[in-house]
Amino acid sequence: MNNKSWLANCQLNHLAKLRLFCFPYAGGGAAIFRSWQDFLPTQIEVCPVELPGRGLRLMEAAFTQLIPLVEAIAPALLPYLNKPFALFGHSMGALIAFELACKLCQAYNQSPIHLFISGRAAPHIPERSPIYDLSDAEFLEGLRRLNGSPQEVLDNAEYMQLLIPTLRADFTMADTYTYTPKPPLKCPITAFAGLQDPEASADNIKAWQQYTSTSFSMHLFPGDHFFINTAKQLLFPTLSQELEQSLRSVKI
Repeated sequence: MNNKSWLANCQLNHLAKLRLFCFPYAGGGAAIFRSWQDFLPTQIEVCPVELPGRGLRLMEAAFTQLIPLVEAIAPALLPYLNKPFALFGHSMGALIAFELACKLCQAYNQSPIHLFISGRAAPHIPERSPIYDLSDAEFLEGLRRLNGSPQEVLDNAEYMQLLIPTLRADFTMADTYTYTPKPPLKCPITAFAGLQDPEASADNIKAWQQYTSTSFSMHLFPGDHFFINTAKQLLFPTLSQELEQSLRSVKI
C-alpha cells in the first residue's frame, strides 16, 4: 500500500509549522475536510487521511478492525512527522486518532502536540446500539435512527448501494472496538461535541479527560452528531486557538 495514498488529498505546504491529520466519521472520506484549510491559520497544514474503501481509494477493501487499520496508518505517516503534528478525528475517526496517537508514542516515540476528539464517547464506553451485523434494510434504518450518516447520503439509493460495504465495515470497526488499557497520553486532549448529539453526551465526552496526563478541555456546540458541518463558524475559531496555543508551547 503506497504511503502517499493515505494523504492523496493533502496539499503539502512546506512553510507550515504544524500538520493536522484528520480522520473521518463512518462512511466519510478525506473530502469532508477539503475546505478546512481555508478556515484555519496558514501555519497549519490540513492533512486529511484517506482510508481504504472511499474517495480515491474506493476500489480498495475497507478495514473491519480498528487496530490493524491503525497499524497500517502509523508507518505510512512517519515520513510526514518531521514537524510538529496534531490529530483530529470525528466519531469513528476519534477512535482512530486516539489509537494512532498511542501507537505512534509507544512504537515510534512520536507524540502529537495535541489530540482533538469530536463526537465520540471515551474509549471505555461501549456503543449503545450496535448495527453492523443487521440486514441491509435494518442497517439503513439503524443509520437513520442513530443519525450516523448525513441525510443526503442516506437518501441517495444508488450511492448507498455503492457505499454500504464501506459503511458496514466502518460500523463493524467502531461497534466491535474494545479498549485495551494503556498509559495516558502526554499531549493535551480537546474534546468537541454537539449539544443535541444523543450518542456523545457531555458526560461521555468529559470522560476523555482520563486519557491524558496533561491538560484537557471540552467544547460543546449547537447541533447534533454532525455539528462539525453545521457549526463551523464556532468550531474553526476554537480549533485554531487550541492549535496555535499548542504550537507556541513547542520549540521549533
